[in-house]
Amino acid sequence: MTAHQTPAPRVAEDLNRALHEAMSRDERVVLLGQDILDPYGGAFKITKGLSSRFPDRVIGMPISEQATVGIAGGLALCGNRPIIEIMFADFVTLAYDQILNFLTKSVSMYGRRVPMPVLIRCPVGGDRGYGPTHSQYLHKQLLGIPHLTLFELSPFHPCGPLLEEILSGDEPAMLFENKLLYGRRVHTDGIVDDLFQYDYLDPRGRVARISIGAPADGDVVVIAPGGLCERVLSAARRLFLTREIRCQILVPVQLYPLDLTALLPTLAGAARVCVVEEDVAGATWGADVARAVYERLWRTLRHPVTVVSSRHGVIPAARVLEKQVVVQADDVYRAIAEDIHA
Repeated sequence: MTAHQTPAPRVAEDLNRALHEAMSRDERVVLLGQDILDPYGGAFKITKGLSSRFPDRVIGMPISEQATVGIAGGLALCGNRPIIEIMFADFVTLAYDQILNFLTKSVSMYGRRVPMPVLIRCPVGGDRGYGPTHSQYLHKQLLGIPHLTLFELSPFHPCGPLLEEILSGDEPAMLFENKLLYGRRVHTDGIVDDLFQYDYLDPRGRVARISIGAPADGDVVVIAPGGLCERVLSAARRLFLTREIRCQILVPVQLYPLDLTALLPTLAGAARVCVVEEDVAGATWGADVARAVYERLWRTLRHPVTVVSSRHGVIPAARVLEKQVVVQADDVYRAIAEDIHA
């Protein structure tokens, strides 16, 4: 970066700016959550400045996720476009009934289509020492619900266009935000570092492809959500430098429903396919992606699809123990290296 260049914003700054733009662009957008008002601006400062700028449309809520989601559903039925901040994704379980039996079913259960444009933002993930009830991924608990779309932030997908796309829809959506990403820079110029570059597999830019040089058939292809980019990149760098194994990393911003169309040409030419997730194994997003890949590419797959997940168990509060449970770059490296060696 030269002296006159402005560094790319951090993901937290980009998301905050996107929320400002969304509320400025559409007066129907309202924001609800706990401790989101200034001067605090949310537990991770994502809502900073919003209540000062839009005091009538930023609503501080009591400690009741069920009430917050229920009120947001009512606001949506009245023509608003609510955004909810759940302080930690773990607490979304307290609003599961409202999500499963009110928001999503309201779209179609009345005999006619009813718009329900509610966006629920959820900070997720471990590796921060926040303990067992503030560190989980909850993809599996929300996967496969009709009329509920799951997204995840990525440093390769600017927040402004993503929020605009989500808020233009008429169905409820979840946006998972890995807490480790908040302090990372958004990538804007096609370059990741001295080794990796990236492009997009589809014209809408929904699936980022990170690779070493020109992508080629015979590479290992890793599919991972945005919050795991850094760990997967670290593993891919080590695989290349120590084993001369080249990886392409595919990062879809929409996790469910996942349209494999744009991914299929890359997957079809892969030496091996690996799906990485932070959720605990068993009935997970990673397993669902692997199933979908098998259905579409069974005849051309050269090897079974590998799924790398966190270890089965409660996430410890102690950082040294947490790293033994939550999936790490070393886990990805070993899974791919051992799979190829076998």
